[in-house]
Amino acid sequence: MKILVIGPSWVGDMVMSQSLYRTLKAKHVTASIDVMAPQWCLPLLNRMPEVNQALLMPLGHGRLALGQRRRLGIALREKNYDRAYVLPNSFKSALIPFFAAIPQRIGWRGEMRYGLLNDIRILNTLAFPMMVQRYVALGYDKQAISSSADLSPLLRPQLHVSNAEQIAISHTFALNPHRSIIALCPGAEFGPAKRWPHYHYAALGQQLINDGYQIILLGSPKDHQIAQEICLALDENNRDYCFNLAGQTSLEQAVILIAACHAIVSNDSGLMHIAAALDKPLIALYGPSNPEFTPPLSDKAAVIRLIKGYQRIRRGDADQGYHQSLIDIKPKQVVTALYQQLMANSHVTAESF
Repeated sequence: MKILVIGPSWVGDMVMSQSLYRTLKAKHVTASIDVMAPQWCLPLLNRMPEVNQALLMPLGHGRLALGQRRRLGIALREKNYDRAYVLPNSFKSALIPFFAAIPQRIGWRGEMRYGLLNDIRILNTLAFPMMVQRYVALGYDKQAISSSADLSPLLRPQLHVSNAEQIAISHTFALNPHRSIIALCPGAEFGPAKRWPHYHYAALGQQLINDGYQIILLGSPKDHQIAQEICLALDENNRDYCFNLAGQTSLEQAVILIAACHAIVSNDSGLMHIAAALDKPLIALYGPSNPEFTPPLSDKAAVIRLIKGYQRIRRGDADQGYHQSLIDIKPKQVVTALYQQLMANSHVTAESF
């Protein structure tokens, strides 16, 4: 069986989509799965053994480009796909499989995609409250499942990084070979309301350095300045143990760096989902966004959140746009949770702190 997946555009969503690919391979061992995705997501697909080929989606996010989508679809006809799974809910995302004349085209109804999809599902959000469940549910016949309980066991994302790659990346960025690495991920795609304040990250980083760790700061180029503020807030004689790599790495390098880490502390972000898929001890900090919808999918992850429910907030009311619920998470609470995770996973002993 040959399968085409139209993948999601965001890093975290792409990581979660691996649960669908794992499910399809478990159900159809000989299936060949190709995934079409934006350029920035291709490094993730290359670390998913279930994916046969990562296909570049050349169109920018949000562009209809009907003629180009038609040409892309027609060009795919020679691959003779048997099925297509369309993970985004937009109308335009269903066009390429339609133009490719793929016999079975599966997805949630989304933006009224009757005709484009011929195996269309009507989503009951209460039955499938998590995004990953909605992805995985598409891998089953719609008559076979009615709720997330029918998906058990849910196969979690598992990205693969070799030990040799981890050693090499430490040399590339001249990390200290005598200190274990903890990554701090202070960015978030949708702005400061989803970010733990930089001054809390600085206090956490100082404590970790005092305890014998080195810290790396990861994120996109737009996170570089806030990461630099974190480094500069450290005691001057400790700054050699803080590496601001935000905006200095490719996504491929960031994945390998996270794999080389002892643990990760992150806002709700794509890097958080990468850390979970690499099975690293992880503290995930949530404010307005809801961990019941997109939690880190790992037994080694602990979520800290002080409020309930989803709040559609892009900028908080506090200074610099931070949300009060994240301000109220204190560094001491995060340090305690982090060391509990490390102890639970046998990385440290009680004497280490």
